[in-house]
Amino acid sequence: MFASSDFSLSPSSLFSAYASLTGFLMLFRSMLHDFVPEKLRSYFSSLLDRFFTPKSKNLTVIIDENFGLNRNQVFDAAEMYLRNKIGPDTERLRVGKIPKQKHFTISIEKGEEIFDTFEDSEVKWSYVQSENEKGDKVKRYYELTFEKKLRDKVMNSYLSHVVAESEEIKRNLRVVKLYSRDVYASDDDDGMAGGNWGCINLEHPSTFDTLAMDPNAKKKIIDDLERFLKRREFYKRVGKAWKRGYLLYGPPGTGKSSLIAAMANYLKFDVFDLELSSIYDNGELKRVLLSTTNRSILVIEDIDCNAKVRDREAENQEDENSNGKVTLSGILNFIDGLWSSFGDERIIVFTTNHKERLDPALLRPGRMDVHINMSYCTGLGFRTLVSNYLGLDGINHPLCEEIEALIDSTEVTPAELAEELMQDDDTDVVLRGVISFVEKRKVERSKTKEEVSICKAIDDDEKQNGSLDCVKKKKKGGKQKGKGKGKGKAKTY
Repeated sequence: MFASSDFSLSPSSLFSAYASLTGFLMLFRSMLHDFVPEKLRSYFSSLLDRFFTPKSKNLTVIIDENFGLNRNQVFDAAEMYLRNKIGPDTERLRVGKIPKQKHFTISIEKGEEIFDTFEDSEVKWSYVQSENEKGDKVKRYYELTFEKKLRDKVMNSYLSHVVAESEEIKRNLRVVKLYSRDVYASDDDDGMAGGNWGCINLEHPSTFDTLAMDPNAKKKIIDDLERFLKRREFYKRVGKAWKRGYLLYGPPGTGKSSLIAAMANYLKFDVFDLELSSIYDNGELKRVLLSTTNRSILVIEDIDCNAKVRDREAENQEDENSNGKVTLSGILNFIDGLWSSFGDERIIVFTTNHKERLDPALLRPGRMDVHINMSYCTGLGFRTLVSNYLGLDGINHPLCEEIEALIDSTEVTPAELAEELMQDDDTDVVLRGVISFVEKRKVERSKTKEEVSICKAIDDDEKQNGSLDCVKKKKKGGKQKGKGKGKGKAKTY
């Protein structure tokens, strides 16, 4: 046995051993750099890492801001998608807003991480921002990290889910635009239409909840719009252009323009307001319509006021060499002809106060698919007006039941009732005023109908007596009524 004192190490001996080892390592490193090529050193270094570094179970996908020379759609989708995934644990955020935006734009700052769950699987998003050595170029990208066994699910399902959700978020946040050729386009416009369209923000507050329409009619319109949006593949399969035509007809003041605004706000579709009188000929009409965008509503109001769309027989009788006009054939060709296949998700809306004046060729399905009768206000519609203007539930107020019965027995428009509901701040005073107005209107309507009945009786008496004037009137009126019947039957709400 050796004495324990033989193995004791003094501080000086330890320091001497450390100095010898350090010198040897420095010499070895110097010889390694001088005699071993750099590529060989890198090879041995990576080889050692393989043996001593445990394999990761995770896979990281890099999503760069740009893809080649173009913007990376997945990057933009991730940026939009992650705004709704920011949790309370996030420490740094970026906030911005431009003048035309109604909401703040919020996104994560570099180095922040967000965890997301998809079909019971967890993934991690990291935002990375780096600069080159000169500091004049910034590279931005997202890192998506997940377990390797989830690769197929992430690549085939999750990323598609992110893109789809981002599109839905953009649709909900976007500001609906109102386009017109009477509005000058400016550099500040962020609209996407070409041609001579200028635009403003459509800030019309009308929604289906505020429309003074029959609830069943509103539900049918909403269901029809939803069915239209979901039928992209259906329209493609049956060989039809992905568009839908609506004809809104009825007396003035019944809410046709409000319904158009409600449709635009519900669908988040831009509105193109086209004035046919400003179009020179069919060629210009075609160029103007081709400059509109997808996911839009083309509106032609008071189409019965344009003589060219009333009767195609009169059009055929005109000089074939005449130029500088918009014809019914030109309109029909774009609505239902070869040019109708241009663009997707398009809605065409015509409005008229006199449906009977329109050529039946314009009214058939495939052109005007749905006919919506914007009639006089009903008792149920008045309940909506009372809720909008007075903040009341019409069912519980004692005067509303009497008013609803009066409204159902006469002809009064929602616009007239809305004006009466704005006459005073006192609810009882307002409702009594509405009763007085509706009763007065009922008397006026009764007198008008009585006068019409008397005139009709006199006219019938003249016909029976063989009056020459009556025969002349009949011949004169017969030319206007001789119209052919349209093919098929459109939906009517």
